[in-house]
Amino acid sequence: MPDEPEVVGLLALMLLTHSRRHARSAPDGSLVLLPDQDRSRWDRVLVEEGQALVRMSLRRNLPGPYQIQAAINAVHSDASTAPETDWAQILDLYDQLMDHAPTPVVALNRAVALAEVVGPREALEVIDGLDLDGYHLFHAARADLLQRLGRSADAASAYRAALAIATNDAERTFLEKRRQAVTDGG
Repeated sequence: MPDEPEVVGLLALMLLTHSRRHARSAPDGSLVLLPDQDRSRWDRVLVEEGQALVRMSLRRNLPGPYQIQAAINAVHSDASTAPETDWAQILDLYDQLMDHAPTPVVALNRAVALAEVVGPREALEVIDGLDLDGYHLFHAARADLLQRLGRSADAASAYRAALAIATNDAERTFLEKRRQAVTDGG
């Protein structure tokens, strides 16, 4: 289905996501978050192919959820360093994605982008209005925002909530380290 924009968007999303596979974990298997990834370890061939597909599918002007998610990933892959990320463009794309797929998880991801554009306080207000109590990344995102706001005790509590429901060992180890850092004041 090469003429179907959403199929092309899905392929672009898969390529752009897969391009970061070698940078997502450290040699010991621990998680490496997107801002901390060594971007030189991203597969540039896959990035270029994914970006080309994003441009091709978006030129058709029939946006859908996969194309928009691929475009978000393309913006991340455009930045040579995390601080160079165009968060305003990512927020705009999440606004579009909310029009096509208005789910609580999309709203959570949009709030993460909102925090980068306008700050953690506004993002926390959005996140606190979401019904995602059973989703560990909801609690992890809350914890990060609370920590950024200097609310260490609340952040530690949110990390504990995330730990209570996270099932992946690498994620649990990551969350425990974050909780401990907040608890220790580091």
